Amino acid sequence: MNPLIRVNKLCKSFPGVRALHEVHFELMAGEVHALMGENGAGKSTLMKILAGVYTRDTGEMRVDGQPVEFASPRDAQAMGIGIIHQELQLMNHLSVAQNIFIGREPRKGFGLFLDDDKLNAQARDILARMHVNIDPRTAVGTLTVASQQMVEIAKALSFDSRVLIMDEPTSALNDAEIAELFRIIRQLKERGVGIVYISHKMDELKQISDRVTVMRDGEYVATVPTHETSVETIIGMMVGRTLTDIAPAQHTEQKGDIALEVRHLCAGPLVRDVSFELRKGEILGFAGLMGAGRTEVARAVFGADPIESGEVFVKGAKASIRHPCDAVKRGIGYLSEDRKRFGLATGMDVESNIVMSDLGKFLSCNMFLRRAQIRKRALHFINLLAIRTPSATQPVRLLSGGNQQKIVIAKWLERDCDVLFFDEPTRGIDVGAKSEIYKLLRSLAAQGKAIVMISSELPEILRVSDRIVVMCEGRITGELSARDATQERIMHLATQRETLKAA
Repeated sequence: MNPLIRVNKLCKSFPGVRALHEVHFELMAGEVHALMGENGAGKSTLMKILAGVYTRDTGEMRVDGQPVEFASPRDAQAMGIGIIHQELQLMNHLSVAQNIFIGREPRKGFGLFLDDDKLNAQARDILARMHVNIDPRTAVGTLTVASQQMVEIAKALSFDSRVLIMDEPTSALNDAEIAELFRIIRQLKERGVGIVYISHKMDELKQISDRVTVMRDGEYVATVPTHETSVETIIGMMVGRTLTDIAPAQHTEQKGDIALEVRHLCAGPLVRDVSFELRKGEILGFAGLMGAGRTEVARAVFGADPIESGEVFVKGAKASIRHPCDAVKRGIGYLSEDRKRFGLATGMDVESNIVMSDLGKFLSCNMFLRRAQIRKRALHFINLLAIRTPSATQPVRLLSGGNQQKIVIAKWLERDCDVLFFDEPTRGIDVGAKSEIYKLLRSLAAQGKAIVMISSELPEILRVSDRIVVMCEGRITGELSARDATQERIMHLATQRETLKAA
């Protein structure tokens, strides 16, 4: 039986970057095939070639045994290949049905008018086949991320896709939503759809995939059966080394003076009477389920969202923070969970992004940029954080997620902030880059920086934090030391909804 997709000796280069070199990959019908590798390994490039977003330089690509050449995503869709990108490609102001069939809407009246009834009926039929209960007339912007993910899948299936590529599909989903996504995947698998699944979460791959293909530095490493291969073996193939540095850090109880104190903070429905202290040299973990209010606390303290009531003290002095500029002047930095939207100017180069938070320091006569000093400073952080880029002038959008995250960190290190909020610092990056981020956080704490780390991954919270604050529905429900914290205790505090309602 021919594979649904087979690529052989595929090569692709961009200016200054060899993205793929003689890559092999096969996908069978009814298979969930995981694609693994560090950021920059070439996974997304390979998938974009399969989806018609990029064209290959050399190599062979076959669908159902027949050689193919895709000049555009439309060509790939015509061959039954659909892709769900990590950043969802939906229009929030349009309905579910309009998003599913955009550009292909059924018409009536000699083609002059849209047939909304038929449009909604066709969308309802696809959603029913997926056993998803979403009204096709609902505006996509009002749906949860998980429901939007289902709309993306329905959109791909509306092209009668036989191949579905999923790039980090669970990065913004909670456990219940992930379980629902896996149900859909298993259902598609039974119908013979081949699924390429890109994720950095090893536990997910063990649950859902049949085979794993590993890539490293743009090259094919190996393809192995998932259930016959240990996680350690897969990680070893991904990084080409043993990650001994991701072991739990040695936490110390004694920390420095209070760097930040928040008292009775209220800011919208998800920040209600929040109080906490953060000391120099400490990593304070913020845990909780999605919608608990962790990001909202960080945004309120940073001045990105308005504060209704409460007080913020920086180094013992009361601080009036009404705007992010006020927070930065007080030595507070915030690394957003959405680095591309709030942390980077992706159209600009690496060096410009690194010095952006302190640009005034690099001006001559308040008018002209001192390019030589900017370059020198950028190269310092590129070397310090091991940012993988062909040069300091490389556009940030061409770098991998892990390297983009390092550039955001470099931006705040350049500003020399004393208090740093890291919101989901390792979301969407691989185990090797995660290990480097963990080491960096511990190094910053050792230098006396005060760090708040917000994370949805409990092993990460337990590994890195000195203390852990747990939130549920906008309130702090408990605090645990690193020594006493367990996943069970954190989850117990993160689900204390009834206690809150009864209070």
